[in-house]
Amino acid sequence: MKFLVILLLPMTFLFASEYYAKVEPVEIRDISSNVSGLVISADEKNLGKTLSSESYIKIDSELDEKELKYIKSKLEYLQNTVVANEEIVKNLESSLVRKRTNYKRVEGLKIKSQVEKDKEYYDLINSENQLLSTQKEIQSLKVQITDLKLREAVLKRSVSDKNLKANGFVLYELNVKPGQVVNLSTPLAKVADISKAKLTIYLNRDDLSGAQNKVVYINEKKTEYKISRVVNIADSKNISKYMAQIIIDSPNVFSNLVKIELKDE
Repeated sequence: MKFLVILLLPMTFLFASEYYAKVEPVEIRDISSNVSGLVISADEKNLGKTLSSESYIKIDSELDEKELKYIKSKLEYLQNTVVANEEIVKNLESSLVRKRTNYKRVEGLKIKSQVEKDKEYYDLINSENQLLSTQKEIQSLKVQITDLKLREAVLKRSVSDKNLKANGFVLYELNVKPGQVVNLSTPLAKVADISKAKLTIYLNRDDLSGAQNKVVYINEKKTEYKISRVVNIADSKNISKYMAQIIIDSPNVFSNLVKIELKDE
């Protein structure tokens, strides 16, 4: 019996740093809808394929695109109107310089009747009011332009959110079909970044210290990989275990189970 206990102790020590992990894409994104609308296209033929710059899901954006065109035209009109009014302001300011000078000259002339002087005064006041009115109109137009630009930005964001793209990612899961109406937060798809892979293991407390400096063996073969990140807070599901991840080169096939050993140099 004593011999058996002595024999088991080295074996326990030998496997203390042995873990198993599934080879997963370095990132999997859950894509939910930021908008409401009718799904125009969602091709299941793209499942498992690397996506291009083309939309892999399209939600109806026809009205948004039409409104964007109207806003663009209206912005151009308002901006041209502002430019024209600013020219009018320059002319009015130039005219007012002379009118003020003329009024001061007429005001002191005894040969001019009070009626004539009042006429010059009212003409000056009207011109000043016209200047103020034009300046006020310019400010109002600029507020309209600012509001339209904000609306334009919202519509552009909406159109973008209705044409989902994930260039370079693999379409991992598709949760909608053409003809389906989606609302805000409706799950649409999952896409995966397979440029790299990750192995997630849950370390024993004894392996936590200096884990990122240990040599990583995968399926009993020494590698150049290192633990990329360690969470120094015990996992909520794997009690008294600490999550660690190893980033490795992308394999030909994902999801296979591999054995990982952590050893000192």
